[in-house]
Amino acid sequence: MPELESMSRDELIVRVRDQEVVIARQAEVIDRQNTQIVTLAAQLDDVMDRLERTTAQLEETTTKLAKLEHLLSRNSDNSSFPSSKDGGAGGTPPAPKRRAKSTGRAKGKQKGAPGSALRWREEDEVDSREPCFPQGSCDCGADLTGAADLGVVDRYQRHEIPLVTVTVTQYDQHAVACSCGKVHIAPRPEGAGAGRSEYGPQLKAFAVYLMVVHFVPVARCREILTALTGAEPSPGFVHGLLARTAAALATCDMVIRTLITLSFVISCDETPLKVGAATPPPGKKEAKGYLLVACTELYTHFLLGDRSMETFKQFIFTELEPDAVIVHDRYQNYDSSQLGDLNHQLCLQHVLRDLKAAAELYPDQAWPTQLADSIRELIHRANQARERGEASLAPTLSAIGLQGARSAVAIGLAHTARLDDTRPGARKSRLLLEALRDRPDDFWRFLTDLRIPPTSNQAERDLRPSKIQENISGRLPHLERAKDRYLIRGVLSTAIKHLVNPLTVLVDAFTGKLWLPPAALAPA
Repeated sequence: MPELESMSRDELIVRVRDQEVVIARQAEVIDRQNTQIVTLAAQLDDVMDRLERTTAQLEETTTKLAKLEHLLSRNSDNSSFPSSKDGGAGGTPPAPKRRAKSTGRAKGKQKGAPGSALRWREEDEVDSREPCFPQGSCDCGADLTGAADLGVVDRYQRHEIPLVTVTVTQYDQHAVACSCGKVHIAPRPEGAGAGRSEYGPQLKAFAVYLMVVHFVPVARCREILTALTGAEPSPGFVHGLLARTAAALATCDMVIRTLITLSFVISCDETPLKVGAATPPPGKKEAKGYLLVACTELYTHFLLGDRSMETFKQFIFTELEPDAVIVHDRYQNYDSSQLGDLNHQLCLQHVLRDLKAAAELYPDQAWPTQLADSIRELIHRANQARERGEASLAPTLSAIGLQGARSAVAIGLAHTARLDDTRPGARKSRLLLEALRDRPDDFWRFLTDLRIPPTSNQAERDLRPSKIQENISGRLPHLERAKDRYLIRGVLSTAIKHLVNPLTVLVDAFTGKLWLPPAALAPA
């Protein structure tokens, strides 16, 4: 550079020193910038980490929200939820039922139909008569006691129950001596225990009836007994009646179990039940039992245990006749080889609920509705054939309905073949379609023998009181008493199916007269 060439040595030295200062300052600036870059890079890495965590949390929250929306959308129409849980906070209520077309008839009792109003009883049917005469005095001042009787001008009948009060009866048991010298002592009345004083079989039966049939808790049961009869039994006595009654009815329960195992068709169902200690046992998430029911139109039998296969093995399945058919939902334990080679009829009511959920999951698809319509049509045709006394549905009618069902299953399988559909309910819909494809005999067995019902509605009806009991009383803390409760419930349910008053069965049990269901009425 010309300028530098004209400069002296000293000037060059000064210029170099000045440049060194400038270079040093620039180096400091570069160092500061490098430090800022490192800091910003670290902050950027932290931001990216937080962004990744936030994205993961958002995906997790989205998944949870989808599951929550799926759970809230479940009701008695599209799942196995009982109708008592419909309409919960935030839940989706079932769709309104379609009202039947008007027949033009007026509401209420129809002309010519038998009525249920109180009828006038003839004189020979009246339990008692009470003549009524005017009391007091006439306007003229005369006493009406001595007035002339002109006969009956009006009649009125009142149907009333007598006031129920506890009556204490003392039984004096005499001893008599025969002429031969032998002494005979009068026995105690039927149902009497060894104590000197106790409550009678009627009051005991009433208490058990309230607790088991009408789900009245022990404390309220005692209050009802006190209010209606004047008796004041202790809560411990009332609660203890469950064990005493179960012991008296154990033989009847065993007979019912045997009759069920000899039946051709058995409906089965199961439900979790809050029973026992509230703290879950080791290795369990919930402190719940599992109530199983096996029933027919005439018999009911319960078993309270847990969800293990051991409970199922203790039930009736290993004792059934070779040609017996069990009607049940698709709970996996029923398919275990440990229960033997069973004949299944899978409940189509559960299938219809699952298809309702599938229709909500795939609103643009027709296969859920098509399959549900085919199932309803087959059930309707089977019911009509049963009413005509036929043994099975005509092959032509079966083929038409099954063709529509198979087509819908094929379409559904093709549509749900994507493995990346992780929405709640997608896997359940896919498994249902695969089961319909792989187990046709277990879904359509009722078409070949009309003695087989297409649904396990009978079992659901017999099991529903347990959920009512749980809604009223909550947890049943005593496991053994809960088992007693459902043993009694099974016997009384069987009695009701035979049109026998359950109170009569309970009174007979307390007096040593055991009621047994007639075996001759067992289904062939």
